[in-house]
Amino acid sequence: MRGGAPAGHYALVGHGRRNRFAAVLKRATDLLVATLMLVCLSPLFVVVALAIRLDSPGPVFFRQRRIGRDGREFTMLKFRSMSQDATHEAHHLYVSALAAGPAEPVSGLRKLTGDSRVTRAGAIIRKASIDEWPQLLNVIAAQMSIVGPRPAVRYELELYRPEHFERFGVRPGITGLWQVSGRARLGFNEMLDLDVEYARHHGFAFDLWIMLRTPLAVLRAHTA
Repeated sequence: MRGGAPAGHYALVGHGRRNRFAAVLKRATDLLVATLMLVCLSPLFVVVALAIRLDSPGPVFFRQRRIGRDGREFTMLKFRSMSQDATHEAHHLYVSALAAGPAEPVSGLRKLTGDSRVTRAGAIIRKASIDEWPQLLNVIAAQMSIVGPRPAVRYELELYRPEHFERFGVRPGITGLWQVSGRARLGFNEMLDLDVEYARHHGFAFDLWIMLRTPLAVLRAHTA
């Protein structure tokens, strides 16, 4: 054995190299996909921004503090889909009810519907998940990934089971296993379980599979 190093040493070094390679590959994929999408979608960004400004007073972007990898906070961007003075008390209460058991479904979907805070333009961009597009800038800034767990709001953490904190081992994503598994029909704990599954088994092939399934998942949500 060369240099007298234990056999396990080489296994650990090889494992570390594979992990580093996987991390570099994921980051390179994030940058490539996010940059291409920003270039292709930039004309639509202008259209959406104008629609938001003409529909209701307030900024184009909605900014919210979210919890990312290793529990670090960052400011997540979305197109504003609610009135400027909207509070988040309704969502807080809904998440608490959903975590305690099945929240009241509307048309078979587990989501907060009939929300008076949502503007006319906001209802359209939320339906097609267009409000998520500015998160491509969070990806460029290495705060998010194209694929990963849903970015968490701090008040949700008190509802987590211990194993759910494993989801913070990876960057949150614009899309994820939760989205392609029928996000609107999932309960709170089901969604978190999928986030943990992704954090434990993520890799390039898994990410590619999720990315390829995302357009169909969005289309199904749009036509539901």
